[in-house]
Amino acid sequence: MMSSTLRAPILAPLILAGALAACSPKPAPASGADKPQSVGVVPVASGVLSATLALPGQLLPYESVDLYPKVTGFIRELPVDRGSVVKAGQVLVRLSAPELGAQKEQLAAALRAAQAKQAQDRATYERLANAAKTPGVVAENDVDVARQLAAADEAQVASVRESMRSAAQQESYLEIRAPFAGVVTARNLHPGALVGPTGGPGAGGAPILSLVKDDRLRLTVAVPEADAQDLKVGQSVSFTTPSAPGRTFQAPVARIARALDARTRSMMVELDVPNAGHEVRAGEFATVQWPVQRSYPTLQVPTSAVANDQQRQFVIRVANGVTSWVDVTTGMTNDGKVEVFGKLAAGDSVVKRATDALASGTHVQPVAAK
Repeated sequence: MMSSTLRAPILAPLILAGALAACSPKPAPASGADKPQSVGVVPVASGVLSATLALPGQLLPYESVDLYPKVTGFIRELPVDRGSVVKAGQVLVRLSAPELGAQKEQLAAALRAAQAKQAQDRATYERLANAAKTPGVVAENDVDVARQLAAADEAQVASVRESMRSAAQQESYLEIRAPFAGVVTARNLHPGALVGPTGGPGAGGAPILSLVKDDRLRLTVAVPEADAQDLKVGQSVSFTTPSAPGRTFQAPVARIARALDARTRSMMVELDVPNAGHEVRAGEFATVQWPVQRSYPTLQVPTSAVANDQQRQFVIRVANGVTSWVDVTTGMTNDGKVEVFGKLAAGDSVVKRATDALASGTHVQPVAAK
């Protein structure tokens, strides 16, 4: 009895302790929150990047001219109209100017009179000069006066002849010829209209005809300032037009402005487009596939590696497991790559998918990304 009683008080605390131990929670495993975040990184590459830009352009006539008369007159014949294909030197307009005919008749009469007076005064001078060979027969002063009259008559004849040549030149202006082969694109007047030089009577400043050369065109393109560094005359460029869907044309660079337009910050470039088959039309727009290639290597990263927080543009460099934001400016983009310019070096590791949620100074676990 005695031993049973003593054993019970000793066992009770042991049983209670075992029950409490069974009910208490097991310790949780160590948390992974303190482990660095894994991020995919790629190396900064160095190389010569090439790209193709889609730039707007316009096709213009290689040559274009508005035809005005040089003299005032009436349109007598106008054998061409809008759409007429003409050859160089072909007569396009014939004018009539009765005043020129009357002027020529007056000049012809003046020439006859001047020649008659010249002959008379010349004969007088020669007679006096012969008589003066005998001393005392003719005064020397009379011979000098006769010589001066003969010289004046000669000058008068020369002046009238020059006026006649000028009148003949004016008469040749009654025919307006094509300065080059092309097509008439506008006809503003008709036979019977009174016309004159630009700003003269009748036309109100409008040309009689407009002529363009369309078997060869100029394709003008405004190349942005950032892409105008390595332009070369002769390089071939592709372009398309709305009038020929599905077709691609080629043309060489022919002329470069060599100076930027201060308003648009671009450089005008012209391509020569052969158009003997009239496959494209003057005046229409074109989309130019402009090739751009650096002449020197630049640093490049995937486009997803460039981020911004509305205040700065940056990439996230990872060095020794710590991130840092590096401010960059971007250049050309091609095939998922973009040029970056900043305090970077080839081979630096940057986060492939950058975001401003990954703060600078964060400890990370870099993992090579594809």
